[in-house]
Amino acid sequence: MKLNIPIILTWLRIAAIPLFVAVLYVDEAWLTTHQANIVATAIFIAAAITDWFDGYLARRFNQTSAFGAFLDPVADKLMVAAALIVLVELGRTDAIVALIIIGREITISALREWMAQIGQAKSVAVSMLGKIKTVSQLVAIPFLLYDGMLFGVINCRIAGRIFIWVAAILTVWSMFYYLKAAFSDSPAEKR
Repeated sequence: MKLNIPIILTWLRIAAIPLFVAVLYVDEAWLTTHQANIVATAIFIAAAITDWFDGYLARRFNQTSAFGAFLDPVADKLMVAAALIVLVELGRTDAIVALIIIGREITISALREWMAQIGQAKSVAVSMLGKIKTVSQLVAIPFLLYDGMLFGVINCRIAGRIFIWVAAILTVWSMFYYLKAAFSDSPAEKR
């Protein structure tokens, strides 16, 4: 594994997960709940931006690698899963939403691995529907982490709950899309 800036940024996203979680459990003597929410939100947003940035750098400077292609989505899924679990524990989202989103990620990751083994990886490549689902998640989670009034106008808890349910619905829809694409392209189906 050759270290380059995109790989280092991806590792930094993974390393930020315990920090992100710990901030939300810091004693009130150190950070108020509102301050902890702001810091956790900032860490999550920085991780999301870094996700885009490391992909851009890898393509721009021709530093893409098989290991980077493996590690990048792992980092994303770990950050989202950690955020969802914490949000459920804090009572800011429903457990069913977390189960849907995390379950779908595990299912699609396993599906992609299987399809790669049978030489059909392109049939489960990231679709536009999957990208819209991801954007919805990446909007919902910071709102739910912030959990207050933004600019005195936006109730982040309500907005976050709306976006996270949209993400959950898109998650199920995209999962069926990928499953249908995979099974219609698998050798067993073509017999």
